[in-house]
Amino acid sequence: MNKKVLCKSKNNRFFTGVCGGIAEYFQIDPTLVRIIAALFCTTGSGLLIYIVAAIVMPERVE
Repeated sequence: MNKKVLCKSKNNRFFTGVCGGIAEYFQIDPTLVRIIAALFCTTGSGLLIYIVAAIVMPERVE
């Protein structure tokens, strides 16, 4: 049984791997996730959410 787990990406990593991990989880293009994250990071709360995700999300173990 394969259980989907949200983890930071090791392959689709630009800064911390958060956007790549979200893209792998939802099976979408990482560039799209990065664009959406950039739009959300223009607000104070979006940047805070990204920082918390970078700290809380575990690294992918392969």
